[in-house]
Amino acid sequence: MRDDDDFEPGQDFDDEDDSVEAKVWQLLLLINPGDEEGALQQFADYREAVADGDEAEPVELVGRVIDWRSGFMVDAGDLRTLVQALDELVARWNLSIDWGGDPDDDDFFDDMDASGLLSIAYDRLAESGYTLWLWEADGDRQAGWMTLARDSEPMRELATALHINLRLGSDAG
Repeated sequence: MRDDDDFEPGQDFDDEDDSVEAKVWQLLLLINPGDEEGALQQFADYREAVADGDEAEPVELVGRVIDWRSGFMVDAGDLRTLVQALDELVARWNLSIDWGGDPDDDDFFDDMDASGLLSIAYDRLAESGYTLWLWEADGDRQAGWMTLARDSEPMRELATALHINLRLGSDAG
């Protein structure tokens, strides 16, 4: 963390703090349940990108700083990478996704598409109390993150406040 950062772990923004930065911090806490240190590192990376003059939308910056740590952004046609990213992310909570077949088998992907895989992941995560979220990424990419199911309403509110076109993983189509 940079010395000029006055942000402290555990710092709560007051209810009236309507800044984008405060909302991004809350978002990072939701997508890193139980891992405030991970959220803090990602927040520092986000702040550094902003300080460096990156003018991308907040969700694009967040997408970059969380990629393969607490979120994913993969080409829609790259089904193997999508499965790998989701498997790696759920491993943070000692979970695994039953894909209904063996993703290591070349034939597994013959009758699959990204929407089907995301729907399977959504259903398996829901069984364990998690929600898979997707957000609209530029280009032909699938992007998203996971939260505790109990945090669905705060996630929806933050997405609206940050102008993130967010939908459930079950609605990938």
